Amino acid sequence: MADPHAKMTKATPQEVMVSVVLGLAAPLIAIVLILFLVDSIQSEQIDVDSPEIAEKTVLRNIAPVARLDARDANAPRVERTGEEVYKAVCFSCHDAGALGAPKMNSKGDWGSRIAQGYNKLIDHALNGIRQMPPRGGDPDISDIEIARTVAYMANSAGAGFKAPEPPAPPAAPAKGAEPAAAAPAAPAAAPAK
Repeated sequence: MADPHAKMTKATPQEVMVSVVLGLAAPLIAIVLILFLVDSIQSEQIDVDSPEIAEKTVLRNIAPVARLDARDANAPRVERTGEEVYKAVCFSCHDAGALGAPKMNSKGDWGSRIAQGYNKLIDHALNGIRQMPPRGGDPDISDIEIARTVAYMANSAGAGFKAPEPPAPPAAPAKGAEPAAAAPAAPAAAPAK
C-alpha cells in the first residue's frame, strides 16, 4: 500500500518538456537510421534490364580467371629509360608520397637524400630502405634501370646526376674479314724422323 503521508514532488513545466523531448528523440533517431539503411540498400540496386549493365555483367562473367604471360628467356633484354621504369613501377608510391616516399618533383623531400649522393641513393633503391622493398618491388628491373630511375627522380627535384648510358652494341665485323672462329686451323707439323 502506498504511504498516505508521502509527499509527491511537483514537476515544473520545463522538466516536463525536457522529458517529452528526450522520450521522443530516441525513437526519432532510430527511425532516421532505418531510413538511411533502406536508402543505402535501394541505391545499390541496379536496373538489370539496362543494356549497359547486361553487357558489363556478361564481360565480367566470361573474363578469364588467370592470364598467361609467357616470355622467351633467350629474347634480348630491352633496357628502359628512367622515366619508363618510374611510370611502370615507382609512380604508385612516389607520386603520392605513400609510406614516407619522397614525392616526385619535391625539392623538400629530395634535398637531404640528394645530399647523401648518387651511389647511396642507388644502393637504397637496389636493397630497399624502410618501407620501400628492394628494386621497388620488381625483381626484373636491372641495375642500370635502377640507376637511370634514381637519376630521373632526383634530377626532377634539382639534382644534377648523370644517368648511365646504355651499353654500346657489339661492333659488326668489317666487310671481307672472316671471323676468327671461321678461319681454318693451321695443319699440325709432322713429327721429325
